[in-house]
Parts: sequence; C-alpha cells; structure tokens
Amino acid sequence: MAAISIERMGLLSVVCVCLFFSSAFAVDRGNFKTCDQSAFCKRQRALKPGQSPYRALLDTLELSDSRLTLQLINDNNKVHLLLELYRLQGNMTRVKINELKPLKPRFEVPDVLITEPPTEPLSFLSKDENGVVLSLGAESQRLIVSARPFRLDIMEGPEVLLSLNSRGLLAFEHLRLRKDTQAQPDGAEVKESADGDQQQVEGEKDEDGESDKEEDGLWEETFKSHTDTKPNGPTSISLDFSLPGVEHVYGIPEHADNLKLKTTDGGDPYRLYNLDVFQYELYNPMALYGSIPVMLAHNTQRTMGIFWLNAAETWVDISSNTAGKTVFGKMLDFVQGSSETPQTDVRWISESGIIDVFIMLGPKPSDVFLQYASLTGTQSFPPLASLGYHQCRWNYNDQEDVKSVDQGFDQYDIPYDFIWLDIEHADGKRYFTWDPHKFSQPKDMLQGLMDKRRKMVAIVDPHIKVDSGYKIHNEITTKDFYTKNKDGGNYEGWCWPGNSGYPDFTNPEMRAWWASMFAYDQYEGSMENLFTWNDMNEPSVFNGPEVTMHKDALHGNWEHREIHNIYGLYVQRATAEGQIQRSGGVERPFVLTRAFFAGSQRYGAVWTGDNAAEWDHLKISIPMCLSLGLVGFSFCGADVGGFFKNPSTELQVRWYQTGAYQPFFRAHAHLDTTRREPWLLGPENTALIREAIRQRYALLPYWYQLFYHAHRTGMPVMRPLWVDYPKDTATFTIDDEFLIGRDLLVHPVTEEGSRGVTAYLPGAEEVWYDVHTFQKHNGVQNLYIPVTLSSIPVFQRGGSIIPRKDRVRRSSACMENDPYTLYVALSPKKFAEGELYIDDGHSFNYETKTELIHRKITFANNALTSSNLCPDCKFLTSSWIEKVLILGASKPKKVLLKMDGKETPVEFEFDASMSVLTLRKPGMNAGNDWTLLLQ
Repeated sequence: MAAISIERMGLLSVVCVCLFFSSAFAVDRGNFKTCDQSAFCKRQRALKPGQSPYRALLDTLELSDSRLTLQLINDNNKVHLLLELYRLQGNMTRVKINELKPLKPRFEVPDVLITEPPTEPLSFLSKDENGVVLSLGAESQRLIVSARPFRLDIMEGPEVLLSLNSRGLLAFEHLRLRKDTQAQPDGAEVKESADGDQQQVEGEKDEDGESDKEEDGLWEETFKSHTDTKPNGPTSISLDFSLPGVEHVYGIPEHADNLKLKTTDGGDPYRLYNLDVFQYELYNPMALYGSIPVMLAHNTQRTMGIFWLNAAETWVDISSNTAGKTVFGKMLDFVQGSSETPQTDVRWISESGIIDVFIMLGPKPSDVFLQYASLTGTQSFPPLASLGYHQCRWNYNDQEDVKSVDQGFDQYDIPYDFIWLDIEHADGKRYFTWDPHKFSQPKDMLQGLMDKRRKMVAIVDPHIKVDSGYKIHNEITTKDFYTKNKDGGNYEGWCWPGNSGYPDFTNPEMRAWWASMFAYDQYEGSMENLFTWNDMNEPSVFNGPEVTMHKDALHGNWEHREIHNIYGLYVQRATAEGQIQRSGGVERPFVLTRAFFAGSQRYGAVWTGDNAAEWDHLKISIPMCLSLGLVGFSFCGADVGGFFKNPSTELQVRWYQTGAYQPFFRAHAHLDTTRREPWLLGPENTALIREAIRQRYALLPYWYQLFYHAHRTGMPVMRPLWVDYPKDTATFTIDDEFLIGRDLLVHPVTEEGSRGVTAYLPGAEEVWYDVHTFQKHNGVQNLYIPVTLSSIPVFQRGGSIIPRKDRVRRSSACMENDPYTLYVALSPKKFAEGELYIDDGHSFNYETKTELIHRKITFANNALTSSNLCPDCKFLTSSWIEKVLILGASKPKKVLLKMDGKETPVEFEFDASMSVLTLRKPGMNAGNDWTLLLQ
C-alpha cells in the first residue's frame, strides 16, 4: 500500500505526507534521487574506464587449500586492500576485497547465506612477476590474477568467461579520520582519466596528498530538507565485470522494466534501494520495493551469474558494444567480417560495506539456479491453499462485509482460499489488535471461514504506533528494541498510525520477541487459519528522506545505510518464524512481503506493489515476476485489476486470466476505488472470471508439484522460454509469454481490444497442444491465435504429463480427496513423462516424517506407467485417477489396467478428428503402482 489517501491518520500526518506526494496519478520523481543526486554514485561514475591505480603485491600471496590471499595497493594513495579468492563447490568462485587495516570493521552482510559456502582446493598452474594462474578444476577452467594493473580473468580453454577490473573501475573508499577542513583523497577524490593521469577534483593537494577543499557529500549530504550526517565519511566501493560473448543480461530486481536489462549509457544506472514508490513509472531503472543484487548472463553457449552481496544502496551500470546496433548493422559487421565479439560490461557501485561477490559459472541455466540456491536457499514450500485465489481490498469494512464477500463467492460458484484485511482492521492501526467496533469478534469471523475450509490474512506492518496505552509499543520500549536515531534516542517517523517507532529487526533478540507475538495467547483473536502480510517494510517513513529511514539511524553499532536493503527480509523472517513457532514447528507459514533481498525467498511470497489499473501495468507484471523467478524468488504476483484507479471490465477480465497463470494470485484495490468483486461486473464478465479462477484450481496439483521442485532445486516456477530453450536466440528477449514449469506455455492477452496474439512456440523437434481445443502445433513457429474475451492461450508441451483436478470446489482444501485427471501430451516419438506429488498440503511432515507421495508417470511403447520416486516415503491418499486423456494418440483395440498382478479392461473413447484418446474411470489409487496398456 502506497503512502497516500491517509485522511484517517490525523491532520498533522496528512499535512506531512502531502509534502511528499504531490500527484495522485504519477510518481513524483523529485522525491527520489538520481545518480547525480547521490554523492557516492556521482563520485564513482565520474571515474572513467582506464588504467587502474591498483596493483597486486605478488610477494604477499598466500595459498591454502581453499583460499588465496593477496594484498592490493592503490598507487595513488598507498592504501592497501586484502583480496581473498575462494573456489567454491558447484563451479563457483568467491571474490572478497576489504581494507587490509581498516580504522574499524567494515560491514559484512550476515544472515543471507544459509551456510558458509563449502570450498574446493585451489592449485597453482604457474607464477611469474606478471601474475599467477590457478586451476579451478573443472574442464580446463583457470583463474588468472594479473599484477599490474590488478585484474582477474576466469577462462575455460582459450575462452575468457569473465573479467574483473578489466576496465579499471575498481574503487574502494577507505575509512579515514576527518580533518577540520580537509579530506584525504583516494579513488573518490582523485579520478583517473582514460590514460591513467590523476585528476584532482577540487583544490590543490598538500604534501600528504590531501585536498585543502572538501568535496561535497563526503562527510555530509543534503537531499531536499534532509541532511545525512556521515560520521564515517566516504566509504563507497565499485568493481567492473566484463562478459565477452554476452549480449543478454537479466535479473537485479526490482524494476518495472523489460526482462532483458537495458544498457544504461546516457541515463541513470539501475538502482537497488528498497523504497515505497508511490505510483511507480514503467520502463525505467528507478528503485522499487525490493532488491536482489543478482545478475544472470546468457548466450547460446553458457549461463552465468554474478551475486553482489551488499545490502547498502547500490547502482548497476550496464554497457555493451552491440547496444544500439540495428539488425542491419549487425549483418553488415558479419558481411564485412568484423571480428568484434559481443561484450557486456557491468559495473556495481555500493555506498558502503565490502566487495563480496560470487561468480556462478553454470554452465546450464539449471546449474546457475542450483548454485544460487546453494548460497541463499530455495523458495519456501508454500501451503497448498496459498496457491489458490486470494481476495483482498483496502479495506473490507467490518465482519459483516467479510461475511458478505465470502457468501458472494459461494453464491456465484467461484472458488477462493484467502480473504484479506488491510490496515483498517486494527484498532487505530495498532497491529496485532482488532478494531473493537468493526471486528469485535475476530474468532467468530475466523471460525466462519474455517467451517468452509477457508483462511484469512491480516496485515502486520513493522512501524509501531507511539502510544503508551499500546502493549506492543510498551514492550519494545521496555526491551529497548527500537532502531535509534543518530543521537541515540528512539528513531521515530510518520507512517499509517501517525508517529511511529521502527523495531530493530537486525537484532536477533528483537526478532525472537516479534515471533513470540504471533502465539495464539499473545495475538488476541488469532487462530490457525490467520496468516500475515508484511507491507511498508522497506521501511516506509512518510516524512523520511526518499520516504524511508535516515541512513544515519542506528542498528546497534551499524548505521542504517549498511543494512537498508535487508531490513524487509528480517521483518518477513521474524513473522514467518512466529507462524511456525505458534504451531510448535508443525505448520508451514504463509507471509507476503513487499520489501525483499537475496534470501527472502526462504520466507514466503512477494508481490509487485502498488500498480495501477492500466494495460501497461498488466503487461509489466510478466517481466517483473520473471525477473524475480530467475534470482530465486518464484512466489510472485501482481495486484489483479491494479491497485490504483478503476479498471475497465475488459482489463479486469484480462488481468484475472493473466493472474490465474502467475504464481501468486491475488486481487487487491485501493480504498478510493469502486468495489470490484468478481460478481459486480455483470453475468457475462463474472462467468469469464469464474472460468479463469476455475482453470487455476484445476491446475493446483501441477502448481504444487512445481513449487516442491523449486523448493528442492531452485528452479523457477514461472520462467522465461530461454531457460528451457537456452540455444534458441528467438527466446532471449521474449517477455510477453512464459513457461510454467517446462510443460505449460502461456501467452496472456494484454492488449486492449485484442483480436489475436502471436505466440512463439519453441523446440525444433517439439509439438505443442492447445489445452482448450487439443489442436496440435509444431515448435519453432510464430503462431497467430485469434482471441475473444474468453480466450487464454495456453499450450502443453508434447512429451509431458500434467495432473489436474477437474472437480473444482469452493476452496483447495475441499478438493483434497478429489480424483485426478491425467493429461498425457505425446511427443512426435509417442513418448511422455510427468510427475505426481501429494502430501498433506500444509505441514512440514513431508520433510520431518517423509510423509509424501512422489510418483513418476511415463508413457512409452503404448503403456502408461506410474512408478514410485520415493520408496521410503509414507503417505496415504484417498484420491484416485478418474480419467486419462492422451493427446496425439492412435485408436487402440482395447485398454487394460495392470495392477496388483491383475488385468482389467478399461472403458475408452477416441476422437479421431483431434487424435484424443479418453480413458474413463480406470479407478486406481493415486499412490499405487499401475500400468495402463494400449493394445
């Protein structure tokens, strides 16, 4: 929820907030910094590519089994840095650069890596006065450290995979003492020209190499009315990476932009700084609510990743030697024999901390996903119900309103699993409470939902009303758990409740206390079907700089500037741990967050924030969620219908059709919008929305199984086509269609008034079946699909088997024991395979007690067979197989079921016009071994 429409906050807070939000329908760019307005970004960007002042002191080199250490020196200011190199298991390299002897420790990001990454031995191949060559083990991979200037190259055979500091943009602002009128220049104040000459920015150097005139922004910086005191002075860091042979890079969410990242020459870099951006604009590099500093690079030969582990404000510059070249220009290069290899150069700039970067060398996309998952963990395995449909609004007015909406879904025969309450449900926006007039009997309300096997989410934001009559505030104050201001008092700012304190979630004791507040005896009125939404956790501070916390606020000994981008992760983590603890560690949590960082995927779901009811916002939801999935966060969705403004009926229908095929499926709307529950759009549109939601519910077994795999392997659930077709260059920039797993291809209709869409179907040897008509189409073609308002173009890959539950009921829990239908889509070679995953849908028993069913289903040689993938697992289901559809089949003479040593005939029918064979009621239990023989 954006910081707007806050008439209920009180006059003073309204005045305060209105200073920051001047437009009702567009971002006020003046509230947010450009690179030129961010002193460290401006300083670093003024440093141009050229000869690096850093050289490696080879006589300081030490090599242990798993680690190389080496000192670097900046010849301009003689400051020494310490380089550490690690070869990690799983084809990764870690590079750390810190000051050799900092005045005090520099911040290193905790709690993101799930463990200290295991290492593998490093060994010398050669060494001379120019540098060293180290073996990285696999496939003739080696690491070359060049001494003067310092540079790292990772090679495989004759190919350079990646270079560090090849453009000389390593810059490390060392900690220093402040002189009354002087600053000590290093890479910040002394800039390199292209030929390596030093350029003094301001003033003349004295004999110590110090400037007698201080550059703006080194020790203090003002933006609008806010002054950032910088007691540690300039501390920024920068490093460049070159990627030969690469034209396509992805990731570094969150930005409202295309999937393929653009070059930033001539504009601002991509910014990573978690912010509450009201009415965000599309197709630009401005920061949004979350930051994952991971970039993927892909070409037909290899996929690689760069993970820049830094939680401070970060900017990422991208340049390319092919940027701006037309197709004709590239053809001309080819005809003329131009030997220039495509190359992408990336530069990371962070305000503080150290350089700690993980280079993930793939080579396959799935390898990079596994490598990143081994560092930061996988997507949490969500409760099955959370993959259903969620109905939300700011705000459902009271318990009667909740009851009425709940009954509306039954009356109009539309399934849903969760209804949501926004900030107005609490008593004066005091979280963990209920409005005594509007929600006076929360347990009655929750029990009413539970009786229908439905659930609720209530918002719990991390800003706490400063009120001596409020238990939560008093306890945080007593325990001294609030974030501090620069002077040591409790940091306070304006948010929804008015004057608010901000708990220090970086403190593990604070997180443990917060988690304990979700216990049923602490969170009054809560029950086991109440789950949580953490909004505003960037954190949002309405009267703060850039609508967030002052950078010189304090978390223990560390400034907020060091930890800013990880604050939201800590909030979601503490909340998820609270939900787990309230059940004695038995039940899986569900927590939605707005702010996030690397590792947030371990704690729940994310959405794309306060979008608008506009067609372009519908379109952008696809690349935004694809980008998140590529960097580990699969459980992503966008507010269906758009948060701001009122959608047309066509837009609302199309958004439901798109959202039904995205991982997190929730409708949400602003306080000032007209009500838009699905049945308020007239019977025809209600029927279309009902059908979209029912398609979602039928596919829940497939969605659930994909999330199980994401949890186990890090593979994204919703993914770009290039992930599964990595050599098909036609897929590299597609972001208006996507794959769910590898077996469903979806091309939503996102254009107003559309009468047709063109979908690219990949795979040279493949066929794709329209899931609605069973029409078969060959791969590697642009297929034009005529559409009406009821159309959702979805295709199933030939060679796949997808389980569905076609008896849709009021909620996912009501479908628990319902039978399955198997959709077997044959490849041109008459083969198909798939899986069936079943557990209780809500507990950790799948992990702690191996209570699950995991089966492989294969069609080959005219036989469909179910075999056990987990013989040691134990779980019983009463679900059975009620139907099998085989697409691309031939007509058999008879069909036999072989099970438990017996053969029984199975009823079937064959549609010759579509080559579809339907087997009716074969009747086997979903957990059993069986074979269906087509004879």
